[in-house]
Amino acid sequence: MSKRAGKPPISALLRKTIAESGVPLLVLERETGVARASILRFVRGEQMLRLDKADALAGYFRLELRKKR
Repeated sequence: MSKRAGKPPISALLRKTIAESGVPLLVLERETGVARASILRFVRGEQMLRLDKADALAGYFRLELRKKR
């Protein structure tokens, strides 16, 4: 069994952050360069994002991935 069992994936954190932020999709699109339609489909769970697009959104929300000590 994976060490990550029971932990939500990184994409789930990003999805939740976007959904709960209240930032309009038009603003996210303008600030990150990620198309509104892609963000909407991602938040709805209909598609995944390319890594560069996920990085742009994570950067906007100041999310970072760090190794646990």
